[in-house]
Amino acid sequence: MNATTLPLLTVYFDGSCPLCRAEIAIYRRLPESQAMDWVDVSAGQDLGGLTCQEAMARFHVRDRQGRMFSGAAAFSQMWRLFAGWRWLGWLSAWPPLSWCFEGGYRLFLKVRPQMQKWVRRWSQGERV
Repeated sequence: MNATTLPLLTVYFDGSCPLCRAEIAIYRRLPESQAMDWVDVSAGQDLGGLTCQEAMARFHVRDRQGRMFSGAAAFSQMWRLFAGWRWLGWLSAWPPLSWCFEGGYRLFLKVRPQMQKWVRRWSQGERV
């Protein structure tokens, strides 16, 4: 398989997370998403050397060269491929802003479990 037949990015996301599913759905509606592979890590698919535990803990992407990115750096790589999002991809890759984006991502990871509970309850019609 040569580099031109490989996807621009392989995106590893947690399909069991309602927040993640909603965000990924936004990206998948963009025309550029057709050049990417979307792998739901909660579905037990081959993760290309990434363990399920690693994949569920943080957002990951792999580029055509096989380089793996995680967290805010993964979002930065992905955003750069979407026409309307490129500015955010480049901005989030630029230190010291890249450190701020990663810090924000780590903070999100701490509150994500509670946010998931709220979204699940809300989607089932319960009071939050």
